[in-house]
Amino acid sequence: MKILLAGDSTVATCPTHEYPMSGWGAQLAPHVHTWGSVHNFAKGGASTESFRAEGLWDALLELAGEGDLVLIQFGHNDQKRRHLAARTGYAANLRTMAAEVGATGARAVLCTSVERRHFLAGAAAAAGARLEQSLEDYPEVVRELAAELHVPLIDLNSWTRGLYTRLGVEGSKSLFCHFGPGEHAHWQDGLADNTHFHVDGARLVAEHVSSQLTSLGLAVPGGIRQHSTAASA
Repeated sequence: MKILLAGDSTVATCPTHEYPMSGWGAQLAPHVHTWGSVHNFAKGGASTESFRAEGLWDALLELAGEGDLVLIQFGHNDQKRRHLAARTGYAANLRTMAAEVGATGARAVLCTSVERRHFLAGAAAAAGARLEQSLEDYPEVVRELAAELHVPLIDLNSWTRGLYTRLGVEGSKSLFCHFGPGEHAHWQDGLADNTHFHVDGARLVAEHVSSQLTSLGLAVPGGIRQHSTAASA
């Protein structure tokens, strides 16, 4: 079985000079190695529209076949474009993607977007600090589409929100890329990134994705190799 990934930088394989920054898709292979091969088409900055425009979606569909899984997670970049609003362009694009996956004999799996680590102002020192809902209604639209289209859903938004909240303001920081000045050659002035995962955070998300695929009954025996098909930026 092939597991093909469509998504943005939170899923993608990051450039080596950005290590230890990583999308969760780049860490999925070790968790599914007994039953699937991972083909990661995700790309930094991608939306449901640009992923198709750049030819990545067609390349993915060309590889997909009977019995394969296509995991789809977009939203972070669609949110930045008015014509890709959650209930209009974004929803329409996801419906089309799910239908096109089905036409190949593969099965679409919709994933809500991983949450950003944005704790509400004034909550930094508070117990039970609350997270901003930074993705607005994009996750809810994915949940609705999964029910409407009868396709499996992995609710990464709810799961990551719970993870960050359990770890707290300080504990959750280790899941993301935070570097002081001079600590990383690529970000000499330092970096405080609450969107892109540190490899340790990406591994946790990948482990959860694998467990959800198993819980949904989508895991079957097979072989594995890790493939990175699109670079992230």
